[in-house]
Amino acid sequence: MSRAEHRAQLAALQVFITIAEQGSLRAAARVLGVNPPAVSHQLKAFEKRLGTPLFLRTTRSLTLTDAGQAVYDSSAHLLHAVEETLDSVRDASRLRAGRLRITLPYRAWQLLIAPRMAAFQAAYPGIELDLRIDEALLDLTSHGLHAGIRLGDHLQDNQVAVRLSSQEPAAYVATPAYLARYGMPAEPRDLLHHLCIRHRQPSSGRIAAWRFVTESGEVSVEPGGTLIFDDLRTVVAAARQGLGIGWSLKRGVQDSLDRGELVQLLTAFTPARPGFFLYYPQSLRQLGLLRAFIEHFRQE
Repeated sequence: MSRAEHRAQLAALQVFITIAEQGSLRAAARVLGVNPPAVSHQLKAFEKRLGTPLFLRTTRSLTLTDAGQAVYDSSAHLLHAVEETLDSVRDASRLRAGRLRITLPYRAWQLLIAPRMAAFQAAYPGIELDLRIDEALLDLTSHGLHAGIRLGDHLQDNQVAVRLSSQEPAAYVATPAYLARYGMPAEPRDLLHHLCIRHRQPSSGRIAAWRFVTESGEVSVEPGGTLIFDDLRTVVAAARQGLGIGWSLKRGVQDSLDRGELVQLLTAFTPARPGFFLYYPQSLRQLGLLRAFIEHFRQE
């Protein structure tokens, strides 16, 4: 049987069940939003395909035959289950109340979410955001999460990804006091002679290389140092104490740069990072809570 024939059979089954539950062709037509002759035509075609009458008809009543009762008993609950599922999907796409669980790094909270949080609460008072601040790339399903926010080169595979921000400039930074003591690096390889505060990536356990753009292309440097953290906030905090050179998204340390607490280094060699993306399973594409979150926090 072709797909078109399957669809025709399902449509006819819906008509039959509606007639059985409403008790007449006219009442079924009102429920289905069609005219009575169309209902009568579909019923007759359905009975012809089955090779048996489904109703006993009189001028005043419509009664199920034994075959009709058998069809109704075996199929009505299945059709209603399908209708309930479709209704729940439609409700989920409209729902703007409930708990939304999202994993995100601190910088995403600081730069994207916090500045717009008050407006989000005012616009969607029924949505409760359950935010897990974590730099590790978490499996959403196993951790009971709806979505995650990460930079575009650190997303979970096989997920729907929606851009929330444009590219993020990065910055290597140190205090004026540190630079007065150890000197200003002029090019990336000079970092091999500096104290560099490094970051261990929580998901992989690897120490992140420092990347730069030169005339010959992108290069990586693995500098030395006596401090390694698995939290980028602590990297910046240590740099502010004058303990070495650290890395951050530039927007995350812009206030310290403006106040002169930190100085940006190797600006001409520092590449931008991909922007932040929200990622989530395909099965949640129509979830109203997620749609409201994306509409509000996506930056133009």
